Amino acid sequence: MSAPLRTYPAARRRSATVPSANHAALTVGVIGAGRVGATLGAALTAAGHRVVATTGSSGASQARVALLLPTVSRRRACEVARAATDLLLIAVPDDALAGVVADLAAQGALRPGQVVAHTSGAHGLGVLAPAAAAGARPLALHPAMTFTGTPDDLSRLPGISYGVTAPTDLRPLAARLVADLGGVPEWIGESDRPLYHAALAHGANHLVTLVNEAADRLRDAGVTQPEKVLAPLLRAALENALRLGDDALTGPVARGDAGTVARHLTQLATIAPESVEAYLALARRTADRAVAAGRLRPAEAEPLLGVLDREQSRVAA
Repeated sequence: MSAPLRTYPAARRRSATVPSANHAALTVGVIGAGRVGATLGAALTAAGHRVVATTGSSGASQARVALLLPTVSRRRACEVARAATDLLLIAVPDDALAGVVADLAAQGALRPGQVVAHTSGAHGLGVLAPAAAAGARPLALHPAMTFTGTPDDLSRLPGISYGVTAPTDLRPLAARLVADLGGVPEWIGESDRPLYHAALAHGANHLVTLVNEAADRLRDAGVTQPEKVLAPLLRAALENALRLGDDALTGPVARGDAGTVARHLTQLATIAPESVEAYLALARRTADRAVAAGRLRPAEAEPLLGVLDREQSRVAA
């Protein structure tokens, strides 16, 4: 893990460069003691920084603070912002972020030279405009990882990527901060933040839904421990997909087995009609990718696509 970041006198912070190893730790405040905020606060503490205050009024937040940030005091958001002389980390839900930033600016809780960073994947620097207007330095710092809000999260941080959007003059400081967290920066343009976040949500969040859908259908088929059936299969599929891309495609859609897919849809319509539309959408997208990758010839795909189109028409009727 790299050396701590340097704290800069207010007059010099806007032209900061990468700090050297013997400089002091940052004084940090965390607004939002959810799974992400509490974990990153703990990671910053482990890296040698001083997390001095956090918010957290709910029972779950208080429990996370006690577990991950036991020496950090809980305060109101504006008090946390004022205590965070070097770095204010805002880890609140996407839709709440703009309001939190605006409120802090309106209360005069932000100061020139202070780095104000948020952990939202969907937002860039625009949402921090009120902070920038107050003279703070805006930073978007999103960890590409799923969190549980337990100490186990800390062991998953080394080597993960952070989607970073930062003004040019703040990039060296942002890179050092990511390094202190044990991560790797991926520089994302302001206009690309929604697409970046959509990709991660599509891959990770929808994967959870897909796995649980598969487990439910196995239970419907009489399998009492579906996780034991799925674990080796899904791990192999994920590893192959990451390594081989579309060449990892297997199964009835990639083979053009229209009859098998038709039987799948008939059974799903009877047992779990709520799964039909998702199956159709994924089967169609899988077929398109298989054709584009040369895994399935267009002529072989026609009967399969016919089955999908007919079922789609039935669902839509």
